[in-house]
Amino acid sequence: MINTVRPASVGMSADRLQRIGGWMDGYVDSDKLPGCMTLIARHGQVAYLDSRGMADEAAGRPIAPDDIFRIYSMSKPIVSAAAMVLYEEGLFQLDDPVARYLPEFGDAQLWLDGEGADMKTEPVGDAMQVWHLMTHTSGLIYGNREDGAVGAAYRAAGVDFSGSRNSGTLEEMTKRLATMRLRWRPGTRWEYSVSTDALGRFIEAVAGAPLDEVLRTRIFEPLGMDDTYFQLPAEKAGRLTSLFTKQADGSRVETDPASVDSSWVKPVTLFSGGGGLVSTASDYLKFCEMLRGLGAYEGTRVLGRKTAEYMMRNHLPGNADLTSMGQPVFSETAYDGIGFSLAGSVVIDAAKAKALCSEGEFAWGGVASTGFWVDRAEGIVAIFMTQLMPSSSYPIRRELRSLVYQAIAE
Repeated sequence: MINTVRPASVGMSADRLQRIGGWMDGYVDSDKLPGCMTLIARHGQVAYLDSRGMADEAAGRPIAPDDIFRIYSMSKPIVSAAAMVLYEEGLFQLDDPVARYLPEFGDAQLWLDGEGADMKTEPVGDAMQVWHLMTHTSGLIYGNREDGAVGAAYRAAGVDFSGSRNSGTLEEMTKRLATMRLRWRPGTRWEYSVSTDALGRFIEAVAGAPLDEVLRTRIFEPLGMDDTYFQLPAEKAGRLTSLFTKQADGSRVETDPASVDSSWVKPVTLFSGGGGLVSTASDYLKFCEMLRGLGAYEGTRVLGRKTAEYMMRNHLPGNADLTSMGQPVFSETAYDGIGFSLAGSVVIDAAKAKALCSEGEFAWGGVASTGFWVDRAEGIVAIFMTQLMPSSSYPIRRELRSLVYQAIAE
């Protein structure tokens, strides 16, 4: 149950917030989205919660506040936060070589030229450090996003964490990953990648426990996140939303059902830290409010204040933004003025970003068009839930920013 307050009590305009409903209607009525939900909180109170469309079109079930969504890459900040909990426990240092904990990376090779058996490489030694995994500057890639020789090698070897939920283990897939050539020398380029999946295996190694157990004990139970899982229990499958994929002609096709037949309800053996969780708006709000509270939520401290501050600052070398580090546009969003923390994006130059935001704003999203941001300067937490792949389909996140910030009255 999500309790809401009068928008005026937290300095927001109720009339202006209603524009968000019309905006959601536009996407649903034009059949671009099956359904969607927007939650806006300020100073720890929910000022706006509304939804449009269907959670399950076949069953005629509208989206409800407690519905469960595949959050994909919104799993990444949770996994990174868990890593920082272990860091606070003294189990590793951020500049430790990854190979110290995952020996399979001890012979990491940098791709120079060529393809297949004719690849030219050179060893990188201990160049890949833990912070490189957390900032996506490790030299790893997503094989399905890279058209070159390294991407082809990933695909040929079946290096796919999110597509292997029910076969193999995280340890086995990470060992397969470690045989791949690095596309870039660690620390020299930001490239969205399976780095957080490798970080998940790193967490298992340093904690001596499976990733799902670490997340449960370090994050979910302390925060009361009771609906966030790698494997959704069958008794909660009735709250799952249908997943759709946009086609080339603009239409959408259901690719995973809202039922016990979903692959997200079946047993999971490989815990993908990069994109394997399902969650609710309520649960994710608790996580975001912990970040806004610099590690604490409703009297429970998950991270130390200094740790949370440090985690959410820009960690790209030279305070660079993502554009200058090699990837000017990702998903539907331009990244001028946007850096990367140890867990997600961070605004370092609001004017350069050319979107309403605050410097220091922390954010990320998922491939099914979900997204969130935490703006400590304005006290704002925004969460958007839907289920349409890919996230580049429509400029949802930038549009929502304008709609949220125009509603701030004081």
